[in-house]
Amino acid sequence: MKKIISKVILSSIAIATVGLVNAQTIDAKAKKILDDVTANYNSKKNSYFKFSFGSGMNGSVTKTEPGIYYTAGDKYKLKIMDTEQVFDGNKIYNINSDDMEVTIAKPNGSSTMFSPINYLTNYRNEYNVTYNGKKNVNGINTEFIKLTPIKANGIKYVYLFLDSTKKQMVKIEQHGNNKDVAVIAIKEYKENQEVDPNMFVFDKNKYKNYIITEL
Repeated sequence: MKKIISKVILSSIAIATVGLVNAQTIDAKAKKILDDVTANYNSKKNSYFKFSFGSGMNGSVTKTEPGIYYTAGDKYKLKIMDTEQVFDGNKIYNINSDDMEVTIAKPNGSSTMFSPINYLTNYRNEYNVTYNGKKNVNGINTEFIKLTPIKANGIKYVYLFLDSTKKQMVKIEQHGNNKDVAVIAIKEYKENQEVDPNMFVFDKNKYKNYIITEL
């Protein structure tokens, strides 16, 4: 489980698309839903998500762990188990408290991070988008949207489930070419909270005993 989480979180550095080979297709209805949800989140001073992170193989989730995600503007903090990722608007800090390691890197221009809202922006240039109708997810009547990569990036497809009434994300399923699956199911959402001004700041003094690698 730990290796899977680290792999997913570190994908923000490792996965990048270099160019587009095929023409992109985006369903108009799906685009409207995605843009409405994006505009809703962008209108907030900050957002907080509490979610469950599930992983498994062959489309079946076998393990789940809790996670939290804070975002304000282009900054964010993501934490799952003993792995934390912070983006301060300039660099990405991957912190593993179990291995006592920190990796620091500049984000790729078209990087992909598996978070509650990353695909709301990434779909615009990197995926074909189709609207697959409505689907009930944990009692919520959601809009089901499928993203398929234009260029090979290790992902076979992504399923997004959105509440178009509240204009919020409900669930994300990421299916890899190697048959692995990662799922984020949002359990709690809060917005416009008073947060610590150092929420998105990496302080090296707190990690004196860690191995710190800057890429």
